[in-house]
Amino acid sequence: QVHVVESGGGLVQAGGSLRLSCAASGSIFSINAMGWYRQAPGKQRELVASITIGSITTYADSVKGRFTISRDNAKNTLYLQMNSLKPEDTAAYYCLMHSGYGSDYWGQGTQVTVSS
Repeated sequence: QVHVVESGGGLVQAGGSLRLSCAASGSIFSINAMGWYRQAPGKQRELVASITIGSITTYADSVKGRFTISRDNAKNTLYLQMNSLKPEDTAAYYCLMHSGYGSDYWGQGTQVTVSS
């Protein structure tokens, strides 16, 4: 079992920055991929960025060049640095930890609101 807790969301003006954090605990040895997803009201949850255990990263086209995913293995923490935020980035952001055993562990989400 893996416990996942996100933090760092908030209200920011367009053009501003936020850094989300995702702390993992428990059976983290089984995790081989991590990612950030977001869900805006009335929309489906979508992948924002992901990183594998081998540090291969992927990004949604809408955030390329603005968001950066990274991790600190010593702290068992995943980050999402978000720069040049836009109102359309407003959503609840969720952290996902994917286990090599096939299980997915989600956090409770953190709200990001970007005002115009």
